[in-house]
Amino acid sequence: MSIDLPGFAAPVTDAQACFRALLDAMARPGRVHDVAAGLTAPAPLVPATAAVLLTFVDAETPLWLAPEFAPARDWIDFHCGAPVVTDIGAASFVVCDALPDLATLDAGTDESPDASATVILQVHGLTGGRGLRLDGPGLREPADLAVDGLPDDFVARWAANHALFPRGIDLILAAGHEVAALPRSLRIAEGM
Repeated sequence: MSIDLPGFAAPVTDAQACFRALLDAMARPGRVHDVAAGLTAPAPLVPATAAVLLTFVDAETPLWLAPEFAPARDWIDFHCGAPVVTDIGAASFVVCDALPDLATLDAGTDESPDASATVILQVHGLTGGRGLRLDGPGLREPADLAVDGLPDDFVARWAANHALFPRGIDLILAAGHEVAALPRSLRIAEGM
């Protein structure tokens, strides 16, 4: 049973360290951060996804899980207490391994863009794979990021999301113990 797997070994300090790393990932898009040292996640969650959930999700955070993540629901319920919603548009956080249609998610409002959803997308890796060229806030000059596991039309889908700014969806990419963040303010092109 997945609830037998522990969460963070030191819940307060590990969550603080993960929070700091995720803030840095959002502030410096494209940088890869290790967030889950020592964390064992229930399949099919990777440790990085579990760490993000332990850090950001609680009993007041509506969570949508792609159907393939159902085996980890007991662990999420036990450690996070998050209400799992069936309507993806009602979720504050979305966990998936295939990028959903971003237009179906809550993009916030002009008055409250912070009310938008964040997607935690499990990918195969944050090296190799599709090359992206990142530009925007947090970057003194354009940066490159290689992601294995994005859809072929990712750049076009991201452009539509970015056009909503200051509204829009933020994306956390999770692979193994690592994360990289793509905030909605970021311009992304094919790269590398």
